[in-house]
Amino acid sequence: MARYTGPKTRLSRRFGEDLGLKTNSLKTLRRIAQPAGQHGAKRRGKLSQYGLQLREKQKLKAIYGILEKPLVKIYKIADALPMATGAAMLSMLERRLDNVVYRLGWATTRATARQLVNHNHFLVNNKTMNIPSYQVKTGDVITIRPKSAKINLIADLLKDNKAAVPAWLEAKGAAAKVVTFPDRAQIGEKIDEQLIVEFYSR
Repeated sequence: MARYTGPKTRLSRRFGEDLGLKTNSLKTLRRIAQPAGQHGAKRRGKLSQYGLQLREKQKLKAIYGILEKPLVKIYKIADALPMATGAAMLSMLERRLDNVVYRLGWATTRATARQLVNHNHFLVNNKTMNIPSYQVKTGDVITIRPKSAKINLIADLLKDNKAAVPAWLEAKGAAAKVVTFPDRAQIGEKIDEQLIVEFYSR
């Protein structure tokens, strides 16, 4: 499946904030002050409303590691739901399996979580699930395969898991359960979803 494979720090520098794309956040923070590109510092000016909307959409794509086509699909589904479109869109992105693995602290970044899911390291309701975009549902039980739990990367994270697991998930060791769908207040990313809705509803 297609994904962004370019420099991660460049994205953070473009938006002027740490997007959680790399494990070494201190190194990223040191470089954020200097915008990307040879003339990056000179190019920053006041953005138009369209520019603000585009920038917010691009930031959302960078944070969750998805491209335009799947984001448009998510927006269209969210727009048809009775709840606020922006909140529904973010809720769907949060319920992606790769994001759930990241939220549980079983991977250091969403990109790592995506790779682990692709390589069959997780079970959903006791069945292997290797689709990162799979939307978890209330009551779903996500577990790490017994053999996978012995991999150094995963074993170390399980041993010293300091992740702040959101309230819509319950976790214990190598198993977790989806208690409910996430609401907007439980999503900590600095995203102005209304700008994205305005961009797609033009």
